[in-house]
Amino acid sequence: PLRVAVVCSSNQNRSMEAHNILSKRGFSVRSFGTGTHVKLPGPAPDKPNVYDFKTTYDQMYNDLLRKDKELYTQNGILHMLDRNKRIKPRPERFQNCRDLFDLILTCEERVYDQVVEDLNSREQETCQPVHVINVDIQDNHEEATLGAFLICELCQCIQHTEDMENEIDELLQEFEEKSGRAFLHTVCF
Repeated sequence: PLRVAVVCSSNQNRSMEAHNILSKRGFSVRSFGTGTHVKLPGPAPDKPNVYDFKTTYDQMYNDLLRKDKELYTQNGILHMLDRNKRIKPRPERFQNCRDLFDLILTCEERVYDQVVEDLNSREQETCQPVHVINVDIQDNHEEATLGAFLICELCQCIQHTEDMENEIDELLQEFEEKSGRAFLHTVCF
């Protein structure tokens, strides 16, 4: 089976929505963030809620519940954290993971760059190829859901290829035409 990682900045919305859908479809999937801290929207754009990656989704949920239950219910953050804590205990940072993946999907170009940079700076142990693909997804609930289904469809197609190394470029080109989105793709070792 394909070993998949989904990565966004804070391991909250986009990567967790994709993690949720992929795991329901039977994929071996993990999700990560690349940021130095976990950031969630706050009462104003310049006042985000900032957490350490060691903070559990449950702790974040209770903190926001205490701060302003109405605001965080209305903007969907409590609902999102409730989903997240049913999937795994806390957000994880990609740079701290040494597991091997066949496919790493990122949700924005900046995160893609961080993942590629991190992979290229690691000492080579297995020289096993990993395909890193960026699917640009806006960081809101609706786009996260649409993006997660697109990522799932892409993973299903890749899983059904007989020769991923030789078929992936053509497959991505078909997806670009069909979805109207441009994908970044590179292979790291």
